[in-house]
Amino acid sequence: MDPFQMAHSSPRKKRPRQMSASMVSPPHDIKFQDLVLFILEKKMGTTRRAFLMELARRKGFRVENELSESVTHIVAENNSGSEVLEWLQVQNIKASSQLELLDVSWLIECMRAGKPVEMTEEHQLVVRRDDSASPDPGPQKTPPLVKKISPYACQRRTTLNNCNHVFTDAFEVLAENYEFRENESFYLAFMRAASVLKSLPFTIISMKDIEGIPCLEDKARCVIEEIIEDGESSEVKTVLNDERYQSFKLFTSVFGVGLKTSEKWFRMGFRTLSKIRSDKTLKFTKMQKAGFLYYEDLVSCVTRAEAEAVGVLVKEAIWAFLPDAFITMTGGFRRGKKIGHDVDFLITSPGSTEEEEQELLSKVIKLWERKELLLYYDLVESTFEKAKLPSRQVDALDHFQKCFLILKLHHQRVESGKSSQQEGKTWKAIRVDLVVCPYEHRAFALLGWTGSRQFERDIRRYASHERKMILDNHNLYDKTKRIFLKAESEEEIFAHLGLDYIEPWERNA
Repeated sequence: MDPFQMAHSSPRKKRPRQMSASMVSPPHDIKFQDLVLFILEKKMGTTRRAFLMELARRKGFRVENELSESVTHIVAENNSGSEVLEWLQVQNIKASSQLELLDVSWLIECMRAGKPVEMTEEHQLVVRRDDSASPDPGPQKTPPLVKKISPYACQRRTTLNNCNHVFTDAFEVLAENYEFRENESFYLAFMRAASVLKSLPFTIISMKDIEGIPCLEDKARCVIEEIIEDGESSEVKTVLNDERYQSFKLFTSVFGVGLKTSEKWFRMGFRTLSKIRSDKTLKFTKMQKAGFLYYEDLVSCVTRAEAEAVGVLVKEAIWAFLPDAFITMTGGFRRGKKIGHDVDFLITSPGSTEEEEQELLSKVIKLWERKELLLYYDLVESTFEKAKLPSRQVDALDHFQKCFLILKLHHQRVESGKSSQQEGKTWKAIRVDLVVCPYEHRAFALLGWTGSRQFERDIRRYASHERKMILDNHNLYDKTKRIFLKAESEEEIFAHLGLDYIEPWERNA
């Protein structure tokens, strides 16, 4: 991938200190005197803006730190023309008819070419007549519903009613393939594209329908166009028939098997699980042994009825030791899904001591062992330290005590006729995750463990880029005020962020 493509799409890890965009950069020769650029920070963020400014200056472009009358081109990311004009009005600056409003993709192409490239219709930001007091820009280019779509999943309501399965299914296959190949930038690009299409209240039937929709990069648009014209994507078809993709898909379906193990097995020539199981030279972890032993059960979907039956088991065990504990089913089932691959529970108690919380899961494990209900467990002790907050590793697992386990669920505990049972077996192995968090952090943990994965990624990105805050499963930290913001509920977290509250079943991003 060339550096300009990386600048456009690849996420970068934050460093402790970043150079401000307003700092003076080393002088560079200006090759193109007729162009004076200003890069808008809104929705882009300080770090990315500073990076693009420096890159453009190295290529000979004149880039201003501050907006002035000399600016000829304003470059923005994930903003419509109307939003840029609105921003200019707030700054008390009147846009002249000669001022070009352009998407960042134009600047990326310029830097790649090493000179200014022709401005096409795709580069120019659309100004809607009903959103601006400017003269009529001509025919509307975007469907009425598109103008309100945010690039952040936390500002979109996404139910399970997906009108665009044919496109999102294709994106998810491609995203998974890039994840297997550890290409994070393209993985994230396709996940964002799938996420935004899932939120649309209409079905895409032509390329005009996606004009103005954020998060759709060129590769995603090409897939959409091909599906509209041919009914399928050749790239998706190639991936589905790819031996490496098929092998990784199969290997990672085993509980405890990740990308590194899959890569090793693939390079060793394995293509089936039966060959792997029978090979005497391979050594498996305790988790992988359980994954193979209960493979048929674990690879099948968990029904809502089964999840609720597991919930009863969990509550019986927890309340035996902490009668006042709050136990909430999180994950996909809290978002309204009818099936899943595991069941997650968040446990918190207003009256418990720190010692009682630390001992809880060990007691529950021993109870289930005595009842012969525990097939596997991995207890992870808490590493939660207030002194080390706020944590900047918001994408890492949180620091609460948790237990990843496999429970034996007897079919008789499931509501009649609603258990996906195998013939001749009286029980099913179910993957369960238990998380214990201190009561004061319950709202943040509940938000984090409810998901979806893309929703969580975007609400944290929104907090950082738009509100100068750090959000994780433990706290919300205001970097400007240098204080932690307390919250008793998810609604209060949304309020701190200036977001409309989105119900759990509307977070299926």
